[in-house]
Amino acid sequence: MKKSYKIEVDCANCANLMEHATKKTPGVADAVVSFMTQKMTVTFEEGADVKAVMQEVFKACRKVEPDCEIAF
Repeated sequence: MKKSYKIEVDCANCANLMEHATKKTPGVADAVVSFMTQKMTVTFEEGADVKAVMQEVFKACRKVEPDCEIAF
């Protein structure tokens, strides 16, 4: 399953770091974070609990940029 989310990210480098952190999160098959569009697209692994995975993605992104916001 693939879903897109609105994300607040301050710079392209942070977006890149968040993308890598998201890809390492269990339950995530792939992820793309775009600084220009302020969007995150996440492809979830089969059978993953989307809400629980997004909580972990949010935590991972907050480690990169503490004031990051993701609308999910």
